[in-house]
Amino acid sequence: MGVINIKKTEMTSRQRVLTAFAREIPDRVPIDYETNAGINRKVAAALGVDPGDRYAVKMGLGCDFFGIWPRYIGKPLFEPSNKPGISVDPTSGIHTRWVEHGSGGYQDYCDFPLAGADEETIANWPMPDPDDYNYEGCRDFLRANTDKAIYFGHAGVGDIINSTGMLMGMEEVLVNLITDDEATLTYIKRKTDQQLAVMERMFEKFHDDITFFWMGEDLGTQKGPIIGRDLYLRHIRPVHEKFTRLAQHYGKMSMIHSCGSSSWAFNDFIEIGINIVDTLQPEAANMAPAYLKKTYGDRLAFHGCISTAGPLAYGTVEDVIKNCKETLDIMMPGGGYAFAPTHAIQDNSPLENVLAAYNTAHEYGVYHK
Repeated sequence: MGVINIKKTEMTSRQRVLTAFAREIPDRVPIDYETNAGINRKVAAALGVDPGDRYAVKMGLGCDFFGIWPRYIGKPLFEPSNKPGISVDPTSGIHTRWVEHGSGGYQDYCDFPLAGADEETIANWPMPDPDDYNYEGCRDFLRANTDKAIYFGHAGVGDIINSTGMLMGMEEVLVNLITDDEATLTYIKRKTDQQLAVMERMFEKFHDDITFFWMGEDLGTQKGPIIGRDLYLRHIRPVHEKFTRLAQHYGKMSMIHSCGSSSWAFNDFIEIGINIVDTLQPEAANMAPAYLKKTYGDRLAFHGCISTAGPLAYGTVEDVIKNCKETLDIMMPGGGYAFAPTHAIQDNSPLENVLAAYNTAHEYGVYHK
């Protein structure tokens, strides 16, 4: 027996995920994994694999989900920073710096190059050309993993508030959305149109190999909505619907990542064609698993619910097992659930807790027919 007791199953990962997301009964709950680098190194060491090989880590944990995005091969759009310790993303211009904490560290956003920028700078911020991606480079991975659940996208696709805030600061992007700032809306349209163009090229080539589409937008704090529904309807929902309708055109389900208390938007999600909601922080208002399952379980599937700020980080192994079992008991009936952390597992989570969570998913996530 390995570190993770992976049981023999009847379905492939792709079959399992499609069945669960259709709110039907698979052989066991699908399983996913996301972590910060520090705890990932410990998990990889326990599994005996290279921490830089996320595929091997996921396979060692018995996961079902694997993401894909074409590699940018165009020229860098932004120059490196001349400030020590500051990194600049060559395609987005986002600035980050390394921040130490008690358990390790992370890259945090800084400098905010569009904060206070003039309208011309914001509206004409450089954007990657959709033709400058190596789409064909995805073919070998997709064809070698036809049994896996391969999603296209990530939590930053379709995202407006978060990613724009990384460039101009959260307060400024919210003010500019509320005031219908023309330059900011132009930037947002150019960015999301670019992502839509990349998405369409990928689906044109590989729609048979891609299992579902993943997008995101954080819409809640721990206590309630981060914006009013009127603002959501005016500037966010119409953009998101472009992505979900494109996915539907190619026969694909859509999943949206949304942190915090975001269930206030779930009816809108359903109306625009979203099938699965990711993150599901149980400690946030109106996000408890029982509430979500009862209120939306007949119309949405769920991916998440295992809190990275609860027993996984602060409890004992026994606490983790109890929490995971309780979540599975609530979310599994009738299908429609994938076991996953509420976001990236943080470096303060003990290794033994992380391994206990995944062993619990394999042990108690089996459907008995």
